[in-house]
Amino acid sequence: PTSTCHQARSVINHLINLAKTGTEIRVLHAGVPTGPAIHQLRQELPPRLMIRRCPRVHAKAVIVDATMLYLGSANLTGAGLGAKAVHRRNFELGIRTQSPHMIDQVMSYFNTIWEGLHCEGCGRRNICPVPLEEPKLLSA
Repeated sequence: PTSTCHQARSVINHLINLAKTGTEIRVLHAGVPTGPAIHQLRQELPPRLMIRRCPRVHAKAVIVDATMLYLGSANLTGAGLGAKAVHRRNFELGIRTQSPHMIDQVMSYFNTIWEGLHCEGCGRRNICPVPLEEPKLLSA
């Protein structure tokens, strides 16, 4: 039998909609988002959706209201999130927890990066001349 693949909803659309309803969202991204994503972000970046770029970021974590944590290997791509056809999806692993200790540890780690505490001594400054670039600065 053939499988039908439904068009996946854009993660960017979901984040923008959440921000418009008052949810604060902070995203650390390693590179410049893909063409369609950055185009969409440049058109509409609600004040509560903040995105910063650090080329050293490779961690994948989602924290919701400081009460739930997902920590895993999946990138925010169709293959990583299971939106590709069955035989094209990535094999991913992740955990979901409500452990306050684990959530606090991950939030603390995230905040040190978000606040730029690693920028001064960073060995990748040659590819990140503006520490923690915002999307508006990525217009090239």
